[in-house]
Amino acid sequence: MSDVFSPEKRRWIMSRVRNRDTAPEVAVRSMIHRMGYRFRLHARDLPGTPDIVLPRHKKVVFVHGCFWHGHEGCPRAKLPQTNAEFWRKKIETNVRRDRKVVEELAECGWQVLIVWGCELRHPQHLTEKLADFLRS
Repeated sequence: MSDVFSPEKRRWIMSRVRNRDTAPEVAVRSMIHRMGYRFRLHARDLPGTPDIVLPRHKKVVFVHGCFWHGHEGCPRAKLPQTNAEFWRKKIETNVRRDRKVVEELAECGWQVLIVWGCELRHPQHLTEKLADFLRS
């Protein structure tokens, strides 16, 4: 099946995809803030520029989109049929980079939590997951 948009329109749509301050990221920040934690955003001095950094606790949180970061088993991570080889390589590259970043942060003594976009469908469960991570 081909794309429903022309190549120019698809290029325009993709150029509008944001990589920070996304709705899922803002929602997770709000949850953490309501728990009473204070944090930094997008710390460039750390590997991978984590979305949320709690320096006092030496913890970082990444908020990953299921599609862009290849969330295994998630229906939102389904690859498009159009230009499938390009997307497969792109997602695989993202997954490899994510693994490397987590390893680098761990070597520096940081604890890492990855929150998937689909987890926001169950806010109570996600709040508990965040609380467990931040308390440990």
